[in-house]
Amino acid sequence: MIEFCAALTTFLVAHLIPASRGLRARLILLMGRTAYLTVYSILSLGLLGWLIVAAQRAETVWLWDPAPWQWHVPFIAMPMATFLLVAGLLSANPLSISLRGGTEPGPITTITRHPVLWAFLIWAAAHIPPNGTVVALLLFGAMVLFSLLGFVLLDLKARKRLGPERWQMVAAGTSILPFAALLSGRAQWRALRALVLPALIALAVYAWFVLQGHALLIGLDPLAGLAAMG
Repeated sequence: MIEFCAALTTFLVAHLIPASRGLRARLILLMGRTAYLTVYSILSLGLLGWLIVAAQRAETVWLWDPAPWQWHVPFIAMPMATFLLVAGLLSANPLSISLRGGTEPGPITTITRHPVLWAFLIWAAAHIPPNGTVVALLLFGAMVLFSLLGFVLLDLKARKRLGPERWQMVAAGTSILPFAALLSGRAQWRALRALVLPALIALAVYAWFVLQGHALLIGLDPLAGLAAMG
């Protein structure tokens, strides 16, 4: 449990670096943007691997008994989480996390201006019911809280970077709550047509992860678990 707590704390602290504009800017100035992103990505993957291993080694203390319905929660929620992750990373987004540059928000921002954070939040929340242990609750609960904190921090960061007027103009057509801008008429539904390709990519990623990726990377076969509970 000590190793798990250390791994979780280190993982969360490391991911506060992008939220600190000054520290991130200094690191990019020192290392260069490409080198910073490469090192940070490798560090994140390494810490994630340590966190997974530490969670598997930690003592198992059950908080509630497993039930068949619990296994259906991630199967229902993860397609949306995968879509938000893929579309969020591939769309330009000056308001939040993205792999693409650009000063104009991409089509995914009509759904939410923080798609990647929502992907992590949905992923974490959906994995709490079928993993009713102390370690799982600490792990996924921390990820949920971290994502919620990210909504506030990234909005503050974008407002400061863009300036109040530009922020108001860019953020007017989007929302934190998914689909709120579309339902209120502040965003146009036709913008969703540009998300067909990311949706197809996300579907392929989700199918691979269910059929092979989860067992390969995490060590647990979700289909086998679902069949066993059924």
